[in-house]
Amino acid sequence: MSDMVSIYMNTPPIARTIATAVFLCSVGVYTGMISAQPFVFHYLRLLKFPPALYLFVTSFLLTGPDLGVLFDTYFIFTYLSQLELHNSKFQKKEDMIWYLMFVAAVIIVLNSLFTSGVVFLPALLIALCYTATQDQRGQNAHFYVITIPAQLMPYCLLLVQLLFPDGWNKLKIGLTGLVAAHLHDFLSRIYPEFGNGPNLIPTPWFISWIMSTPRAQNTVYGQSIAPPRQVGGRSGPLPDSWRTRGSGRRLG
Repeated sequence: MSDMVSIYMNTPPIARTIATAVFLCSVGVYTGMISAQPFVFHYLRLLKFPPALYLFVTSFLLTGPDLGVLFDTYFIFTYLSQLELHNSKFQKKEDMIWYLMFVAAVIIVLNSLFTSGVVFLPALLIALCYTATQDQRGQNAHFYVITIPAQLMPYCLLLVQLLFPDGWNKLKIGLTGLVAAHLHDFLSRIYPEFGNGPNLIPTPWFISWIMSTPRAQNTVYGQSIAPPRQVGGRSGPLPDSWRTRGSGRRLG
C-alpha cells in the first residue's frame, strides 16, 4: 500500500490533483452520490446572490459518461503531465497555473457567447492537447490504432466528437478550447518571438507569491509544511534576549 501511495505522490502535483478531482467528481455524479447541478455552468447563476463562483472550477471537472470517465481522466492526466514536466513554456508551477486560469476563462466566455455548452472539460482537454503537441512537431503520436503527426492530435480528438450523440454541439465546445489554447500561444510565444513584442499575458505576481509561501514538501505520508528559514539567526529553545551577548561582569 505504501508503494502505491509513493508512486501516486511522485506524479506531477498539478496533473495529479486535477485528474484526481475529475475522476472523483465524475464517479460521484454518475453513480448518483452527488448532484450534477454544481457542475453545470450558466452565466445567470453568477448573477444570483450568493453568486455561484465555484462554477469557474467545477464546470471543468465532469467527464463524459461510462468509459468517458476513464478515457477523459487518462487524457487529462497525460497532457497535464507532459506540460508540467516537459513543456518549455512552463518553467515554474505558477506559469502552469496561470495558463490553466487563462484558458479556462477564454473557454467560459466563448461558450457563454457562441455555444450552448454547460460542461467544459472536453474543451479543456482539446486545449491541453494542442499546447502539449506544439513542442512535438516532427514526432508521431498514436491515435487509437493509427500513427499520425503529433500536431494533428487535437484535430483528431475534435473529429471523434462527431461520432457521439449530439456530436455537433460537442465539436463546437471543443473548438473553444482550440481557440483558447492558440490565443494563449499567440500572446505568450508567437507574438514575442516573431513580432518582437513583449509577452502580453505574463504570470501575475500574486500567483508567484502564493506559490512561494508556505513551503510544502510532499512525503509518502502526505504533505509537510516547512517554516521560513531564519537567515543569519540562531536556533534553539532560548528566547532571543537570552542569546544576545552583553559586556559581561565578573562574579565573586
